[in-house]
Amino acid sequence: MNTSWILETEERCGSGVHGQQPVVLVRGRAATVWDAEGNAYIDCMSGHGVTNIGHAHPRVVSAMTEQMERLWICPSGFCNDQRAALLATLTDLAPGGLNRAFLCNSGTEAVEGAIKFARVATGRSEIISAMRAYHGRTLGALSATWNKAYREPVAPLVPGFSFVPYNRIDAMDEVITDRTAAVLLEVVQGEGGVHPGDGEYLRAVQALCHERGALLILDEVQTGFCRTGKMFAFEHHGLDPDLVCLAKALGGGFPIGAVLLGERVGQLPRRVHSSTFGGNPLACAAALAALRVYQGEDLANRAAKLGTRLRQGLEAIDSKMVREVRGLGLMLAIELRTKALPVLGALSKRGVLALSAGSMVLRFLPPLVIEEDEIDRVIEAVGEVIGDA
Repeated sequence: MNTSWILETEERCGSGVHGQQPVVLVRGRAATVWDAEGNAYIDCMSGHGVTNIGHAHPRVVSAMTEQMERLWICPSGFCNDQRAALLATLTDLAPGGLNRAFLCNSGTEAVEGAIKFARVATGRSEIISAMRAYHGRTLGALSATWNKAYREPVAPLVPGFSFVPYNRIDAMDEVITDRTAAVLLEVVQGEGGVHPGDGEYLRAVQALCHERGALLILDEVQTGFCRTGKMFAFEHHGLDPDLVCLAKALGGGFPIGAVLLGERVGQLPRRVHSSTFGGNPLACAAALAALRVYQGEDLANRAAKLGTRLRQGLEAIDSKMVREVRGLGLMLAIELRTKALPVLGALSKRGVLALSAGSMVLRFLPPLVIEEDEIDRVIEAVGEVIGDA
């Protein structure tokens, strides 16, 4: 299977809903990936923030290999050792009163679950989210996602959703009513351009929710598990959310999602929600191993330290193409004065794979195990592409 055959086959046999890059990735280790031709790249994508502990971490590989020989699936009506261990570990890690969790398979499933739980818990139906928000592509999550390019082809969406400007407490104050089930926010807006939330704003939103009987849902699908320099991004701001959506990096590269549940959610009715594959033993084994890596390798502090190094290096690039460098920890972006796609292509030719976050934003989400010299090579490559000669 050579590169041309793989590219042609995916184009011919795939659904066509994904735009494909002319690179065929076949192997990864730590912060490096290789294509089918043997070329190496520094990975600043992490599968959109999935491989925080790096590709093929040996602890995850070992845990999954052992579990594959024991049990892959366990129906939700039966208990399982790996599921119990993950639930205990995950809720122990979570701050405050987030002492229960629902396990699923992805970020959009976590958001769907949180929306349902909020409606059931409050008896209300309306959900408020933010302009530029991205919460997933299934109908409920998409109803809370701002980008019209995603929404319009499949309209009509789920009723009862509205949007307000991010980081504007006056706008939020006007819309939270006795019909509001929940406010759904990202602590850092990822797909919307890597816009960090202001701590004072987020705390004020939480206070409004408490005052008016609504729940606060935080989407930590991309920011969770040390990405921003804390285990969870909301810890930067001393927040006490009612529901937290998790996925991506939870499984160390293997698909799994979760919703953390706080005390204000109350007891949920039996059978109000379920997932055939949610909390399966194989995914739980992977997640348990990944959580032990986050703690054992102190990846939160590593993300904070290396994030500062990367940010300072990007800010030091002399370029008329740059509007702003922003982000938190190792979740960083450069807003450009030009289109991002040609820049991403030029970086790829220099051995660096990064992401867009809007048409004019470069996004950097490297594995948290990336080395300092790799950070410096990323900065050098970016400078070569966008720096003023």
